[in-house]
Amino acid sequence: MNSDKTVGLTFDLKTDYEFKDDDPPDANAEFDHPSTIDVISSAIESQGFLVKRIGNVSHLLENIGNLNNVDIVFNISEGLQGRNRESQVPVLLEMAGIPFVGSDALTLGLTLDKVMAKKIFIAENIPTPKFFEVKPEDADSMLDMDHMKFPMFVKPRFEGSSKGLTQSSRVENIEELKEQIDRIVRLYKQPALVEEFISGEEFTVAIIGNDPPEVMPIVQIKIDGKLKLRDKFYTFGHVTSDHLQYMCPARIKDELKKKISDLAIKTYRTVECLDFGRVDFRVDQEGNPYVLEINPLPSLSSEDVFMSVAKALGISYNEVIGRILRTAMKRKGLLN
Repeated sequence: MNSDKTVGLTFDLKTDYEFKDDDPPDANAEFDHPSTIDVISSAIESQGFLVKRIGNVSHLLENIGNLNNVDIVFNISEGLQGRNRESQVPVLLEMAGIPFVGSDALTLGLTLDKVMAKKIFIAENIPTPKFFEVKPEDADSMLDMDHMKFPMFVKPRFEGSSKGLTQSSRVENIEELKEQIDRIVRLYKQPALVEEFISGEEFTVAIIGNDPPEVMPIVQIKIDGKLKLRDKFYTFGHVTSDHLQYMCPARIKDELKKKISDLAIKTYRTVECLDFGRVDFRVDQEGNPYVLEINPLPSLSSEDVFMSVAKALGISYNEVIGRILRTAMKRKGLLN
């Protein structure tokens, strides 16, 4: 037992979020239900640690001087606003000299901003869909899309949890494209990222560890009972629907499994992810994988991907949380 070690927990609750008049309906999508925090707290305690619930970045600021008894912080806080919001808690913890689980502020900031992440992927020869960006001030001007072909996909530049994604996000012509760009710029008050749409299958890969990081069993996304998604894709609406299933392990050939696994590790290392993360892929109809994004702060809800991974590994959800926590503690010299 490790009951002499106390783990702080930083998080954002959906119930803490106060909607503003001009907010989109999914403004608090990245935040957690109180029940998720209960599940994660119980998981940490089941591994023999004490838990101190800290809460969001405002609570952390108020209590930063009273965390002397906290050995490490398990951070799942999404932050308040702006493209650096996921970096807010790690920066404060780093300044205070408090060890924490997960990636640092630079990695979190770079990966939440999908345009910056894609520039890094391209520099490192990681395949990712072709793209261009439309800034709010340029939304009414000519679009630089000579190198692109329809269908395309439109999403906010720096959001997670499928925020801004609807069935209309995939566009077939210039009128639909302009309509979706306008919706993103107006509702989310940020640039729109426009990508070539990859028709095919969708996968997500959880990774745990540092030296070396370890790929967990690959998860395939099933929508409306179909694995060959072609033009179907994951939207915000799927998060709370029964149209979505996670198939783990994915029923794919070894050759594709190796391609996806190798790319996932390369992506994880390229952005210097720590302790745990998740890489999302589309695979075209010729079997070529494309990295959509990497999430170093993925959902740890018991309904999400990490639960499917636990089942495939034949271990409990609590043990997966324990594995992530011990990975970080070992990295920080808190465990032998």
